[in-house]
Amino acid sequence: MVVDEYVQARPAAALGAYVESYSGYRQRGVAPMRHLGLPSPYLTMILTLDEPLVMAAHPDPGQRPGSYDALVGGLHLTPAVIVHDGRQSGVQVALRPLGCRALLGVPAAELAGLDVDAAAVLGEAAVAGIRERLCSAPDWPSRFALLDDAFRARLAENPVRPEITYAYQRIVRGTPVRNVAAEVGWSDRHLTNRFRAEVGLRPKETARVARFDRARRALHPGALIAEVAAAHGYADQSHLVREFRALAGCTPSEWIADQFDFIQAVRLQPAHDGAHD
Repeated sequence: MVVDEYVQARPAAALGAYVESYSGYRQRGVAPMRHLGLPSPYLTMILTLDEPLVMAAHPDPGQRPGSYDALVGGLHLTPAVIVHDGRQSGVQVALRPLGCRALLGVPAAELAGLDVDAAAVLGEAAVAGIRERLCSAPDWPSRFALLDDAFRARLAENPVRPEITYAYQRIVRGTPVRNVAAEVGWSDRHLTNRFRAEVGLRPKETARVARFDRARRALHPGALIAEVAAAHGYADQSHLVREFRALAGCTPSEWIADQFDFIQAVRLQPAHDGAHD
């Protein structure tokens, strides 16, 4: 029997500043697959339900391949490579960088470029408990609600400086770093140093990844790459292709051909109802 599920949902409203989305997936009896974990504006947490997550390559080439029951991946500028033999299941959480302190207790910078066992961040007992409850839940909405409850229980004071919060919001929208520095009253260098110490990427790197992520989400079979490039601020199609080679290790056309079956299954659900807020 073939099982192929992939469902996305928003977190509870109280967590919106910390978590972008949840993704639940379960596959059985499908073809073995190689999936690229591309650079994005979000940290990644994966909590498996059954089979471990197999990382064939990490963004940091110095990290050895390995298997994880639960993983946290920081912001990165090169792809990760995930493989499975036709069976995989779990929940992926897209964490906002400025919410990392509040939920994980560390700045996003401490995880930049790394994949780490989630137990090293959250503790073995906490990870085991969350995974046990996720496995026992009857459906995806119940699993997402469990994550809401687990994250709300972990929420701590978020000490990120307001200047960094403001700068991050402006930079991911494409505002030039020099303009943002002037707006917060800092020099370019001071903004870059403080920003990197919190987020893990420099402001220009963050803007680059955010633009790449927007362009990548606009790509699909039949999309004209030149039009996607123009719509997202690239000089031309060649510019976007170069960025894809640098950040994804392949061209846009190669990525579409390799990944679209995985993307095609996505269904975005609305936020949980008020009972979980």
